Amino acid sequence: MNNLENKVVFITGASSGIGKATAQMLLDGGAKVFDFSRTNKLGEEVSSPNLKSFRGDVSVEADVIAGFAACVEAFGTVDILLNNAGLGLTSPDLSTTDLETFEKMMDINVKGVFLCNREAFKIMKPKQAGHILTVISMAGQRTNPNAPLYCASKFGARGLNSGLADQALKLGIKVTDINPGPTDSNYWGDRQVPREKFLKVEDVARVIVFVINQPEYVLIREINFDNMKFLA
Repeated sequence: MNNLENKVVFITGASSGIGKATAQMLLDGGAKVFDFSRTNKLGEEVSSPNLKSFRGDVSVEADVIAGFAACVEAFGTVDILLNNAGLGLTSPDLSTTDLETFEKMMDINVKGVFLCNREAFKIMKPKQAGHILTVISMAGQRTNPNAPLYCASKFGARGLNSGLADQALKLGIKVTDINPGPTDSNYWGDRQVPREKFLKVEDVARVIVFVINQPEYVLIREINFDNMKFLA
């Protein structure tokens, strides 16, 4: 089954990691991909008439509005939104965590999802069709003492999407949370973590494509998955 052919997918943060791997799989499946990111590295590395790039920040309202307008101009519509851009900063001692750290994560992980959801919803409502997916992570379901602010932002995005899902259902629009466990990506930087027990970005990308590729009548509200080695 291939429901990807000619679907227009707006992806945030597609320059690396999960976003990049997913964009490549979608392009391979015949989808049209609009890369909205701060660097546009994907457009520099991949040459395809089905790929367009736009440089912007998901936390800046004017950038998001302009990005969706550019996608519609390039491809005619937005069928699928994949909120993938995210920021993860540790806060192991809340008593010494500054307000800037909190605001940065909320701006990207919650405000950015809200802005993109809103613009996608505007386009999808008249069609009464579409799919909004957000890479949230299991941090939106289980807390971590080293990253309470990151978890708070992910819980917030999950709550936002849950309410949107209730609004969207009657319009024939799907909303799905993608919740991977720890994934071996640039997110971790030089932190000493057991990457051999983590999911690969390709694992997450395959799950995202699987969800997108379901028949129009199949709704997956959320999907949770981990590397078994991490849980053992």
